[in-house]
Amino acid sequence: VQLQASGGGLVQAGGSRRLSCIASGRFFNQYTLAWFRQVPDKAREFVAASRYGTGATYYSDSVKGRFTLSRDNAQSTLYLQMDSLQPEDTAVYYCAAASFLHDSYYHTDQYYNFWGQGTLVTVSS
Repeated sequence: VQLQASGGGLVQAGGSRRLSCIASGRFFNQYTLAWFRQVPDKAREFVAASRYGTGATYYSDSVKGRFTLSRDNAQSTLYLQMDSLQPEDTAVYYCAAASFLHDSYYHTDQYYNFWGQGTLVTVSS
């Protein structure tokens, strides 16, 4: 599967932004889909994931209550609605996919074998 992320840009602190990740290929609902983010000189950080099949969502503590993840299986698209953005949310955001990923590993980037190209979100104070 190929992933195409979009929606990044510059936003003021307290503002909102929605990221999209469009997937090509078949059997979209068989993939756990996730967003990770990365800043220079730091490891990639888990943001949110949507489980294959049930679509259950998981969030990191740093974004819980501010970000909302959703997926449209008919459109093969994953969305990340980001509200109440803060400067520390500034990062390159990557979408990722893994087929039938075990629930224990949704937050671990090494288990995702498909990645989008990244989209930069910059939050100004």
